[in-house]
Amino acid sequence: MGLFEEMKELGVDIDGGLARLVGNEKIYKKLLSSFAKAIHVYYVEPDFDGTEYSEEIEKTHAIKGAAGNLSVTPIYEAYTKIVDLLRTDQPEEARAILKDILPLQEQIVQCIEKYDEDE
Repeated sequence: MGLFEEMKELGVDIDGGLARLVGNEKIYKKLLSSFAKAIHVYYVEPDFDGTEYSEEIEKTHAIKGAAGNLSVTPIYEAYTKIVDLLRTDQPEEARAILKDILPLQEQIVQCIEKYDEDE
């Protein structure tokens, strides 16, 4: 099983992501690698401050955008909700969704990184 097959099993819309890049698998793999690195850079701790979370809004928005562009659907959908909740001053609800998505997010990042090492 390869990267694309494993990512599909994790809920990533590989076909949609490739379609955005006119089927260029090499570029898509490179962008997935960049996405995994961005997750580390913009990582949002689930125990963020419930009163001042402007930095978390910026980070979640960045992850949402990157995930959407690559059709990393489960991450995109979760972070869309998180951004909306934070922007409407609902940090506890946002935190709950973040805690739910983090295990899958980690699986996706590990999958990408595993195949980065193979190349």
